[in-house]
Amino acid sequence: MASHIAARCAALSARLGTDWRLCLAALFLLIAPQAAAQSPAPRGLSTVAGAPPAPEIALSDVDGKPVRLSELRGRVVLVNFWATWCPPCRKEIPSLTRLQRMFKPEQLRVLAVNVGEDEETVFSFVPDPGFTILLDLKSASLRAWQVRSLPATFVVDPEGRIVLRAVGGREFDDPAILAQLRELVRP
Repeated sequence: MASHIAARCAALSARLGTDWRLCLAALFLLIAPQAAAQSPAPRGLSTVAGAPPAPEIALSDVDGKPVRLSELRGRVVLVNFWATWCPPCRKEIPSLTRLQRMFKPEQLRVLAVNVGEDEETVFSFVPDPGFTILLDLKSASLRAWQVRSLPATFVVDPEGRIVLRAVGGREFDDPAILAQLRELVRP
């Protein structure tokens, strides 16, 4: 099958006078998002070795109100890095809303850090999320948290340490994830 696709790309490239690899790359860009959207989301969150302290986040929410991660100490905080152009990010937003509704704000808070987009773009995509969306227009928090791909999620325990993480999309109201979060929440 793959050799057949490569042959078709080579024939098309010869007709168009382009490199066959360019055709193959274009085909990949068209197919990869659909394949990713159809694959099931992984379950559960990975434990972070050593539970390092969480870097500070000091950003404004979509209403312009400043939010600091350090001010949320004493509760579990799920920090999700995302963007509206990221298909897995878009897919997991409804589950973040459902997750936040399952916990009292003093137990668990969802902070969704939008990377590189303005409030108008974010608000038009998620007008009423039910959780806090922070705007990181300069992507500074990506560097501090060492995020290399989106979506990326970190769970900060009540003491301010990163204890769980996930790279890639998740359904945050999945029973496996809920069990992990409930273990961290103080009664």
